[in-house]
Amino acid sequence: MLSFSLSFLFPGDNIINLSGQLNASSSELTQLNHYYQHDNNIIEQYLAYLRHVLQGDLGLSMASQSPISHEIIKLLPATMELSIVALLIAMAIGIPLGFIAAIKHNKTTDNVILAVSMLGYSIPVFWLGLLAILFFSIGLGWLPSAGRISLLFEIEFVTGFQFIDILLSDSPYKWQALNNALAHIILPACVIAVAPTTIFVRLSRAAMIEVLATSYIRAAKSKGLSFSQIIFRHATRNALIKIIRHVGLQFANLITIAMVTEVIFSWPGIGRWLIESIYQRDYTAIQSGLLVLSCFIFIVHILTDFIYAALNPLARGNKYGS
Repeated sequence: MLSFSLSFLFPGDNIINLSGQLNASSSELTQLNHYYQHDNNIIEQYLAYLRHVLQGDLGLSMASQSPISHEIIKLLPATMELSIVALLIAMAIGIPLGFIAAIKHNKTTDNVILAVSMLGYSIPVFWLGLLAILFFSIGLGWLPSAGRISLLFEIEFVTGFQFIDILLSDSPYKWQALNNALAHIILPACVIAVAPTTIFVRLSRAAMIEVLATSYIRAAKSKGLSFSQIIFRHATRNALIKIIRHVGLQFANLITIAMVTEVIFSWPGIGRWLIESIYQRDYTAIQSGLLVLSCFIFIVHILTDFIYAALNPLARGNKYGS
């Protein structure tokens, strides 16, 4: 509904904002009015818009005059790939640090980890991205500063996911291309992962502290289990279940950070395309881009809930009995 209402809020004609056809003739405008049901009431217009969206018809880009659905199919996998890698980095670093902080609760280690996480959360992503390029790319020359892969490698577009397309290709330089793609994704993914890492530190710390205070942990101690057995066999897996339910919530924040990072690192994803569309006043692309990103985040939330229910029997309710 919000995406549909944007066509009425943008300046200009509603039909042009929906279709993207800037130079349509009077006969084409008449056909578009009938196509989008603009001769009828607002409810029928909304139903027609839903029908077009479900059929994959997102209109034409005002800037390129190409179908937006084709552009999104090419660009969305790049954003998904970058976001998933950044999320994995954030979880791989943030969760263990949070567990260590909880185990060393109210000690120097705990205070240092919390201080560093607060500092990392406070750094603006656009400044951190430029600093990373200046230090790791220009200064040390360790990592590339832009793009997904070097222009020397020609990888055929199959799925849109760079690593999968490289593995599916018949290129004799497949493994060199894979290393090059990995080098390109490390820097932007790490920049995106900084803020979610600090949040995972706090979430995992709170979850572990809560688990260590439960009665079954005290019972395990009274049975004579060692501290390492209690942590790795009982506390860690129960704390992880509490963290998984928050992954979907953090993913929306991660996508927002990724949009800014894509511009800084010239990453050819949907976030960079959407920001460029805002500068170009490409209203059709803005409308469709927001809709696609929202659906992507929504799907991640659903998958997270399924994973949480699969790992936590208590979340499945009384369906399976006692």
